[in-house]
Amino acid sequence: MFDELLNLVKEQAGNAIINNPAVPNEHNDAVCETATNSIIDRLKGMVGEGGIDSITSLFQGGGNTASHPAVSNISSGVVNDLMKKFGFDSSTAGSIVAQLIPSVMSKLTSKTNDPNDSSFNMSGILESLAGGGGGGLLNMVKGFFG
Repeated sequence: MFDELLNLVKEQAGNAIINNPAVPNEHNDAVCETATNSIIDRLKGMVGEGGIDSITSLFQGGGNTASHPAVSNISSGVVNDLMKKFGFDSSTAGSIVAQLIPSVMSKLTSKTNDPNDSSFNMSGILESLAGGGGGGLLNMVKGFFG
């Protein structure tokens, strides 16, 4: 899942990262990788904290992804990670995240629900979030999706 999500982040990185004068060009890839890791870590954290309902409602789509509470949770994690790793101030990190994360999560949700796009699927996402083997947790999460 990491590589597919990283590609999605890079596709959406335009003004947020690539064309952003606050992000040195030599850090573009690292900022994309950090954002990708943060997204995955936050989603895994939500699963671990019992936030399965939040994740399922996010990936089932049907609304404004940008205003979803899970996206807010993910965004705050990405802001913190960018500040720690690259020394961005909160305004710069917040600006990057505000431009990047809603569009990434919207595309991810759209791709997950598109039967003609096999780059992401709910089963693969759930397996990744449950740690690959997941066992009972994975089966429980899959049960939410029928």
